[in-house]
Amino acid sequence: MDQNKIRNIAIIAHVDHGKTTLVDQILKQCGTFHEGEEVNERVMDSGAIERERGITILSKNASVNYKGYHINIVDTPGHADFGGQVERVLGTVDGVLLVVDAFEGPMAQTRFVTQKALQLGLTPIVVINKIDRDGCNPHSALDKVFDLFCELDANESQLDFSCVYASGRKGICRKEIDDPDGDLRILMDLVIDKIPAPKGDPNAAPLLQISTLEYSSFLGRMAVGRVQQGTFKTGMTVAQSFMTDNDSDTPKVKNIRIQKILHYDGIQSSPIDEAGPGEIIQIAGLETFDIGDTLSATDKPVSLPRIHIDPPTISMLFTVNTSPLAGKDGGKFLTGNNLAERLERAHMADPALLVEKADGASTFKVSGRGILHLTILVENMRRELYEFTIGSPQVIFQKDEAGKLLEPMETFKVEVPSEYSGPIIEELGRRKGEMVDMQTDENNRVNLEYKIPSRGLLGVRAKLLSLSKGYAISQSLFLGFEPYKGDIPARTNGVLIAKEPGAAASYALAKLEDRGALFIPPATEVYPGMIIGEHNRTTDIIVNATKGKHLTNMRSKASDDNIQLTPYRRMTLEECVTFINDDECVEVTPLALRLRKITLDPHKRKQESKSPVEEDED
Repeated sequence: MDQNKIRNIAIIAHVDHGKTTLVDQILKQCGTFHEGEEVNERVMDSGAIERERGITILSKNASVNYKGYHINIVDTPGHADFGGQVERVLGTVDGVLLVVDAFEGPMAQTRFVTQKALQLGLTPIVVINKIDRDGCNPHSALDKVFDLFCELDANESQLDFSCVYASGRKGICRKEIDDPDGDLRILMDLVIDKIPAPKGDPNAAPLLQISTLEYSSFLGRMAVGRVQQGTFKTGMTVAQSFMTDNDSDTPKVKNIRIQKILHYDGIQSSPIDEAGPGEIIQIAGLETFDIGDTLSATDKPVSLPRIHIDPPTISMLFTVNTSPLAGKDGGKFLTGNNLAERLERAHMADPALLVEKADGASTFKVSGRGILHLTILVENMRRELYEFTIGSPQVIFQKDEAGKLLEPMETFKVEVPSEYSGPIIEELGRRKGEMVDMQTDENNRVNLEYKIPSRGLLGVRAKLLSLSKGYAISQSLFLGFEPYKGDIPARTNGVLIAKEPGAAASYALAKLEDRGALFIPPATEVYPGMIIGEHNRTTDIIVNATKGKHLTNMRSKASDDNIQLTPYRRMTLEECVTFINDDECVEVTPLALRLRKITLDPHKRKQESKSPVEEDED
């Protein structure tokens, strides 16, 4: 392929600013799909969880052939927890399409991904998206983008960025906001003109660094990367430079034979005989590999510096399920070896996830960039029929040279109607948040900006939605490590703990409603030590949820059937994880999520606990 006819771009933006929808329209308008072919909405979001939640989790590649040019497009996640995916793939492209919502303007994650792109010297093209949205202000959004570039020390050529106005949903694009509607070929012409062709000598020794991986049911795991120089051919032997656990400083080298080379053709892959500089390819034939490994010539092996990824901030303990109901919910993989093998695969696929062996049998400490980062892994594992328990999330601390404790801090922004701002300011203050800025706009909405410890953000979004009747819009961005800010109060309420094994009875649950909010419906299987609700008071209380009504000769069928229960609180995985305290865990099975105490025996629990535990006498 002619090197000058290749363009490599990544699409970056804050979550929900329309990246994936824009890619859909680019693929359609550039003739990637046949006429009449049925195409799913958000075709790049191929994972089940991505489609359900409407977010991009994994970076994915596609390509379009337009006016004789082969344009590789990398769709990236917009959520801060998956920033590791963005950091990896930016090294494979020469420019970025920065998508900004015309209504919201640049947001927290916009700043993060833009900073990474500008530091690498990539050429930006700004797309002001969603210009069809009511109340949007494209000119204001563009001004804010320019201010952001100035803050991030963009160079002169980056500050002289090109800009288009678009609606990804409608597939329209304009050079100027007052121009008549055109299609997205206006944007693709700009990509050809402004994004530089890839550099690299095709006659030099072959060189490629693995930036991500993909899986094929026919070819297995495939390495994905950009050819930096030289030519890779099917059947050729190259040197693979990789790191081992035993010696973290010196890379090892082994020779491998390339079985197959594929490049992106639309959203599919097609085999090719050879690939030159600038091409983003998939390589089959590597038995084992990790992201960051280098492929080079066998006579002069090269080891490129490992891809830098920001350190994780949150960790959780993964352990084998020890509950009385273990193995009864359709789980197929239950042992410590199953858990270890799956977590190791997760680390190989995503270097931002760190896995370490922890104290205790079959216990692993998994560290990631945030709660969502870790819970997506948990959700994928339960869908693959794994069964295990996870502990409460713990913030990862560091120490400075003087031995002083440092903790991760985040910038946290909240937008809320002014009448709800008081309780939210009080709540964030309780969580050691330090207010940086407060502004009220013309719509009487208050914009709050805080600097707050990552510990203070655990479970904060659900709390803010409750305090604001669902109106709070929040976003956060990792800031860095600062001195420890002191204790932050944990959950103030105790829990209702099941006393007897069996099925929960409506009669018993009706009696418990005055004690607190229930997490389970009638007929749910419970066991001693399982958490079935949140207590109204600060102490834990042991209750009998299986007790039925005593039978007598006096019957009143109507009154027996008319037990009206308040709808129970159905907890999502994220809510479960942020609800539990250090002495509690979440039992994860393919069919259910259960909250429980780590120590199920009430007597042992009483010995371990400093606070008293009541027992319900009813």
